[in-house]
Amino acid sequence: MNLLSDIVTYVRRIIKSPSNAQITDNLIIDYINRFWLMDMDARIQLFDFKTTYSFQTIPGIDKYNMPVYSLQTEPGSQSISYYPVYQGFASPCYVNGIQIPFYGQRDAFYNIWPNFIQWNDQVATGDGGSTYQLTLPWFPAVPGHVDMTGIIKSGAAPTDPLFLTDVSSPTIATAVSRIPTTSIMPGVTIAATDSNGNNIVVTDSGIFLGGNTSSELYGVLINPGAAPYGNTTLGSYSTTSNTVNYQTGVVNVTFPSNIPSGNAINVQCNYYEQGMPRAVLFYDNYIQVRNPPNTQYQITLDGYLSPAAFLTTSDAVQFAYMCEYIARGAARKILSDTGDIEQFNFYEPFFIEQEQLVWKRSQRQFTSVRTQTIFSEAGISGSTGSNSSYGGT
Repeated sequence: MNLLSDIVTYVRRIIKSPSNAQITDNLIIDYINRFWLMDMDARIQLFDFKTTYSFQTIPGIDKYNMPVYSLQTEPGSQSISYYPVYQGFASPCYVNGIQIPFYGQRDAFYNIWPNFIQWNDQVATGDGGSTYQLTLPWFPAVPGHVDMTGIIKSGAAPTDPLFLTDVSSPTIATAVSRIPTTSIMPGVTIAATDSNGNNIVVTDSGIFLGGNTSSELYGVLINPGAAPYGNTTLGSYSTTSNTVNYQTGVVNVTFPSNIPSGNAINVQCNYYEQGMPRAVLFYDNYIQVRNPPNTQYQITLDGYLSPAAFLTTSDAVQFAYMCEYIARGAARKILSDTGDIEQFNFYEPFFIEQEQLVWKRSQRQFTSVRTQTIFSEAGISGSTGSNSSYGGT
């Protein structure tokens, strides 16, 4: 049973275009995908797409981007760009099977786990040169982060976190030039002043040095600049030059200009003792854990899948009971775009009817679950002030 073919046929009946010469199957499938991917999950939250999301933490990494689907191609070689695999996440949340608090608001999360930046600490004194080896006053330090928009813009495969080398494709220099400054959240800042009293600032980038055989975590240092693409590299990144070792606190840096003799070199960083994560925050399409993990842990959350694209496969539609609803939704978009308002208004009640029928199955499931109160087993999230989060902010 080819449900996709059935949907295409039904769309043709609604829009009164039986011939491929009037509107091609490929264009109809494009409209189907637009409704399926962009409209449906925003209109109704279906129980059939409720699932769990699990991932393994990386030692020292505290932020993890929401995963995205890989590039897909519709009939006619039209690409479907990256889009989130999940609409959002919610409690309950588990680490290695142990339930921990889940937060959807930063203020509640940071009230318990403050993102405290250590005071400016002088770690060295300028000697008139530009290259220095420093040691962070606090380590292991919390590393910087590149959001998924930045990873996609970098030209690298959308893998999180981003590990690159100067001999990779793309190189570190290419990636830094492509990543918007707004997509980088530094964790370590090194500052000094030049002979004219101007600030010289270097930060980590959220990019990590790949190809290193040790288990230590090296963050790539950059010269931050103005939005949108003002960040620049500091030179070469062979071995461990222009990196910060988050585990040992050793920094090898070449500043953009010389530091006059006697001028202080200061460092700011965010420090947390690594261990088993005890809380999770979902915000701005990334998951943040506290404490930063000291080894691999399995994090599991509730989530709602974003529907995958149809492509040309016969099993692309997971549930046959949605077929008429999807067909009417796609036809509705076509009638709207072609300006056939009379037919649009005629079929609108039938579209709403199908939406209510599709929603009914999920509604029955949701209403069978008891609302948690202080007298029921509300679980760990009931006392944390957490809230469910479906979708990014």
